[in-house]
Amino acid sequence: MKPSIAKKLAQLSTRLKELDRILSCETVTADLEHYRRLSREHAEISPVVTLYEEYLGSEADLAAAQEMLADAQLKEYAEAEIREGRGRLERIELELQKQLLPKDPNDERNIFLEIRAGTGGDESALFSGDLFRMYARFAERNRWQVEIISQSPSELGGYKEIIAKIIGHGAYSKLKFESGGHRVQRVPATETQGRIHTSACTVAVMPEADAVADVVLNPAELRIDTFRASGAGGQHINKTDSAVRVTHLPTGIVVECQDDRSQHKNKAQALSVLAARIKDRQLREQQAKQAATRKSLIGSGDRSERIRTYNFPQGRITDHRINLTLYKINDIMDGDLYELCSALMAEHQAEQLAALGEERSAA
Repeated sequence: MKPSIAKKLAQLSTRLKELDRILSCETVTADLEHYRRLSREHAEISPVVTLYEEYLGSEADLAAAQEMLADAQLKEYAEAEIREGRGRLERIELELQKQLLPKDPNDERNIFLEIRAGTGGDESALFSGDLFRMYARFAERNRWQVEIISQSPSELGGYKEIIAKIIGHGAYSKLKFESGGHRVQRVPATETQGRIHTSACTVAVMPEADAVADVVLNPAELRIDTFRASGAGGQHINKTDSAVRVTHLPTGIVVECQDDRSQHKNKAQALSVLAARIKDRQLREQQAKQAATRKSLIGSGDRSERIRTYNFPQGRITDHRINLTLYKINDIMDGDLYELCSALMAEHQAEQLAALGEERSAA
């Protein structure tokens, strides 16, 4: 193990003992916010320290096995123990390196999910609906809440565009790699010749911005227009100017919300989406700068890039970023995204470890 990693782990072990002592004090709950902060830190550090203690234990076992080599009767047994011990140490060290990788500060946030129909006309809109159902079912499996912010239904079904907020612990960490172009290959319901058509949608996953700390919206840079909502909605919704359009003048970003009867609620929702879009743009600009020095396989957030193909006739889904093909399209479209999400996260961690190794070599 590298001395820098060993030093960091020893510091975390000391810090965990300190946290144990502080959290056991009777007065610790006097300041609830401070107590929650300490509890979160304790929960983050504990698994790493447990793994480090397992590493130290395996290291001690390996040392004991090496001492047994001097005994001719135990030599064969000792050699087997040494091989097994070295393999165990390598696995634990790799896991410890992953645990020590910088955490994405947005991982635990709620998200705004935007799905837009692209090339393919009505079939693209239908696929937008299928994608939204897939993410909604995945949210249901994780016991997350889904709120539709804005939608533009297609005449034949599906959506030309739909924006939803997904509320749940770790939503961004699991879905942040979904941003990009999604392509579908299938025979549309309207196709009489049985020909396979190809169409596409774009997906954007944005962490919910903290209005206070992350994005400051200057009222002087906003143009807010109200108008009468269109589409179905009963007697009230079409008789008042409840719909809201917010334009961010410096960037030209426009957000419309009209799903609620209340103009105030629509305005609040529109401002939340606007803040998330601005934050997302800032994140993508930052990622683009990082990619200029080292190209990243995952996480660029380039929405023009085709990231995944859904081939219904062959029953397969292929993620082009990691060359992963799964023949379980029905399960995935029903919200079983766990294998895809895990593979993307594993590849991302491998990229981070490779980048970390390059930085240390350069140093």
